[in-house]
Amino acid sequence: MGGEIPQCRFSPEDFARFETRLRAETAALRSYFDRGAFSAEGESIGFELEFSLIDDGGHPTPRNQELLARVEDPHLVAELSRFNLEMNSDPHDLRGKVLSIMEGELRRLLGLAEARASARHCHLLMIGTLPSLSASDLHLGNISPLMRYRALNERLLELRQGRPFRIAIQGPERLDLEHRDVMLEAAATSLQVHLQVDHRRARRFFNASMIASGPLVALAANSPFLFGKELWDETRIPLFEQATGLDGGRADSPDHLARVSFGGGYLKDSILECFEENLERYPVLLPVLSGAPESEWSHLRLHNGTIWRWNRPLVVPDPEQGAHIRIEHRAMAAGPTPADVVANIAAYLGLVHHLESLPEPPEESLPFEAAKENFYRAAREGLAAELQWIDGQKHRASELWREQLLPASVEALQALDLDEDDLEHYLNRVAGERLQGGQNGAQWQREWVAAHGRNFARLARAYADRQIQGSPVAEWKV
Repeated sequence: MGGEIPQCRFSPEDFARFETRLRAETAALRSYFDRGAFSAEGESIGFELEFSLIDDGGHPTPRNQELLARVEDPHLVAELSRFNLEMNSDPHDLRGKVLSIMEGELRRLLGLAEARASARHCHLLMIGTLPSLSASDLHLGNISPLMRYRALNERLLELRQGRPFRIAIQGPERLDLEHRDVMLEAAATSLQVHLQVDHRRARRFFNASMIASGPLVALAANSPFLFGKELWDETRIPLFEQATGLDGGRADSPDHLARVSFGGGYLKDSILECFEENLERYPVLLPVLSGAPESEWSHLRLHNGTIWRWNRPLVVPDPEQGAHIRIEHRAMAAGPTPADVVANIAAYLGLVHHLESLPEPPEESLPFEAAKENFYRAAREGLAAELQWIDGQKHRASELWREQLLPASVEALQALDLDEDDLEHYLNRVAGERLQGGQNGAQWQREWVAAHGRNFARLARAYADRQIQGSPVAEWKV
């Protein structure tokens, strides 16, 4: 879904031809797995980070096209709405000072964009859900002028036969609303971590990513308010799942899978299972035909890009070495600061490497339904959530991190020869102090509202001021 497309209306013949290509590319990918015809390069890491744009008063401002024209950096691109942007990092080898290198990359681009934005009375905000956003901001007049977004909107509405999307979220308060286009997705902004792995270990890393998702959501929760309501610590999770509002299973399938989901189970043999599930159980949304050779996987990658698992496999073509396998971890919220973002990336890397390296696969100790329940419980309750773990016990998320997961993550990344000072800073200090004080982005926002009242535009500006200052969220005062 990252690339632009040339059209937004499609004929039955387009769908038939696309599915033929999709089947052929899935068969070719199966052959790649059978032959082991993948790149043998080492692990690498990259990320995507989504932003909201606010004005000086803290309200969303639809000016991404103006800002992109002034920044002129290919790492910064438009997102679904005109008040969203996305930064795409460069890929980096997983070694040495990669963590501080990524923070420097993020700070450089954020500083450049913020300087250009603030000169025109707007600001970039890294936050899971923008508290000052209202449902009336989410209309097609604010959609970014890219064909792929209009095509997605038209196709989802076509499959829903024009029925509006419905959001129902129960937290301390309840949100119920209906919306008539895909723009609800623009209310959620996230951090997406891309980990390139050896295809022979991809199944273990994918299952580890699913098991890690619950604790990671609790650590990074940053979305307690939406449309004036106090909801989940990570409201972005149910919002995005319901914002597409399209159950993905084919009519003749006994299974009923949503386009946005935690998934239907652990992988059993290979990460190929995800792509075969994509083919057999999800109807095509955007049948854009490509003349590219089969080895570029154009149709397979486009179809995969319209199925938003919280952990998603990626196939990346390589002209010299065939292809790479990446795992895209999509569960964590954006923000609050560059240091917090990189600490969250480090926590993901450390935890999945720890789980992947265990002699006994952790999926044999933690049932899939327990991992799934951990994910949604962590989204609801953040660091206070009680999570079942692979030791067979239940732990409060903050204590599980402090007593087990943080030390194990540090040890796993030490084994990869990551810089010791980086590990001390991002894991033991930035993440560790967040755990010690119990203050992630969600908790800070709740405490700010308790102290200052429900002026959500003022909350957004107070958050922006602290983000610009740059101290990790554990150090923020109310």
